[in-house]
Amino acid sequence: MSDGSFVSLRSEGRIRIVTLERPDTRNAISTAVAEELADACRAVAADEEAWVMILGAAGNKAFCVGADLKERANFSLDDYHANRAPMRAMFHAIRTMPQPTIASIFGFALGGGFELVLSCDLIVAAEGTEIGLPEARVGLLPAGGGTQLLTRKVGPNRAKELIFTGKRLDVAAALDLGLIQEVVPFDSLRDSTLGLADRIVEASPVAVREAKASIDAALGVPLEEGIERENESWARVVASDDRAEGIAAFNAKRRPEWKNR
Repeated sequence: MSDGSFVSLRSEGRIRIVTLERPDTRNAISTAVAEELADACRAVAADEEAWVMILGAAGNKAFCVGADLKERANFSLDDYHANRAPMRAMFHAIRTMPQPTIASIFGFALGGGFELVLSCDLIVAAEGTEIGLPEARVGLLPAGGGTQLLTRKVGPNRAKELIFTGKRLDVAAALDLGLIQEVVPFDSLRDSTLGLADRIVEASPVAVREAKASIDAALGVPLEEGIERENESWARVVASDDRAEGIAAFNAKRRPEWKNR
């Protein structure tokens, strides 16, 4: 287990759990949080023994309420620009992770907190969670990838409505929109998220990483370009030791022992 002041990283087998550890501020994102979270995600990305990452948060009131507005209370324009680099680096570190990522959310996931969620591949939410991008209500816009990621998930018209109005969604509405994969009682959130991660770990990490890369590369490109990217991933997967092991295990009616190569 590795702990910074505001972000912790621990291992459960092939799963890495990165946790925001600032419940007294509802896990608001300060500059220090951004830097520590980026470092933790880079560490997981470089870890060949890490096959899935879970992004969670401490406390029981909020996954993350977004940027630390108390820190920003006396920001000058120069301060905003200086703060922009670590914020962008944090979101980039999550979005570009080669492993699948799961956000485990509860309470409020708002503004930059919801952008952290949107930067992950899959989302498990506790009952009662509210999500939204209210930045326009404080004179900003969701610039941690929110305008791009939400649009890709729900389409431009719905994204515009949600961003222009700052409307919050409950888990039922988020589930209907396909924004989250599962809704569970708060007391079951940890076990349900780990259960999803365990199911992913049962598959070849080589195949899963290449599937993630192919899906992400296909967004916004012509179909045939996406098909070519898929074929490149197939070539890497079919040449892998995991492909040979997977077929051998299937024929022998045993569990595969993945090599991650």
